[in-house]
Amino acid sequence: MKTIGLLGGMSWESTRDYYTSINQGVKERLGGLHSAQLVLYSVDFDPIEKLQHQGDWAGTAAILCQAARNIEAAGADFLLICTNTMHKVAPEIEAAIQIPLVHLADATAESLLASGIKKVGLLGTAFTMEQDFYKGRLQQKFGLDVLVPDADDRALVHQVIYQELCLGQLHETSRKEYLRIISQLAQQGAEAVILGCTEIAMLVHQKDTDVPLFDTTAIHARKAVALALDVV
Repeated sequence: MKTIGLLGGMSWESTRDYYTSINQGVKERLGGLHSAQLVLYSVDFDPIEKLQHQGDWAGTAAILCQAARNIEAAGADFLLICTNTMHKVAPEIEAAIQIPLVHLADATAESLLASGIKKVGLLGTAFTMEQDFYKGRLQQKFGLDVLVPDADDRALVHQVIYQELCLGQLHETSRKEYLRIISQLAQQGAEAVILGCTEIAMLVHQKDTDVPLFDTTAIHARKAVALALDVV
């Protein structure tokens, strides 16, 4: 079994879901008392969140590059960044280490294409929905047609992530708003919707809507298990 490297803590609530999903995946594959062999480095999210909203991405990259080097030094065979938004600095992190980086957008796109999805809605932080580091990668590398909510709804989605979900708060009013936005994306032609922030799956579940949802945390975790067990 290969050793999985997890760069987490952004937020710790969603990193917990990574840890659970990966260990459950290994147990399902191998049975018995098997669990995942992994290295987890969990950062303090507060200073990173402040740098994000100040637009100091170089500052966030410096923190995460050092964390990634620590993960590599601890023996990880490959690395997952356990957050969609911080793939903004994935190129810097990839350049700082010698082990492979398993890009979350790539794993998500592969899952969409395997399901025959070509036009998809995207929910996430404003950074993820509005900037090209994630949406553009889906479009340019994989040929996906990506829809995002309008400006007001993007602001609402972003606010709920940082002011509620990253604090572990789940509110029914926010769930209803997210479901309304998902429905609108489907009405605009989205064949599915990416839950493109690792916290969103804590709030919205497939049972809540007929629109197919692609949970990036679950997708990334499955990819990690497959790579660790050489079953890709």
